[in-house]
Amino acid sequence: MTTLRQAAYGVALLLAIALLIWGSYQQSQAAQARATADAAHIATLEQRSARQAQTIINLGADIAAQRLAQQSLQNNRADLQQANATHQVQKKETVRNDPPAQNWAVQPLPALTRRLHQRPAITGTADYRAFLSGRDAL
Repeated sequence: MTTLRQAAYGVALLLAIALLIWGSYQQSQAAQARATADAAHIATLEQRSARQAQTIINLGADIAAQRLAQQSLQNNRADLQQANATHQVQKKETVRNDPPAQNWAVQPLPALTRRLHQRPAITGTADYRAFLSGRDAL
């Protein structure tokens, strides 16, 4: 082998090693860029997860408050029903034990009051207009 050929092989070998090192460098740069992008994406996903967790906690608190409100309303309704039943019993006792109240309760209702009880249910403006234009309107 001649010196020129050996020099050419040496230069080719150096170029191959340089190319190999440059390729490795490019791969490491690409991997580093992907790692940076992945870290940013992970941070974004963690923020979204934290917001969703907070929303879930808030919804749970809202549901608990609504359940308490419903329970309170049900208790109030039960108390009112009990008070109404007690009041009805008291009225019946009064009518049964008090002769003037018993005489008043036996009296028939006046004609206008009977008409009010006989009137149909009005469910809209057309029904109301038809009722008012009828013969027995108030």
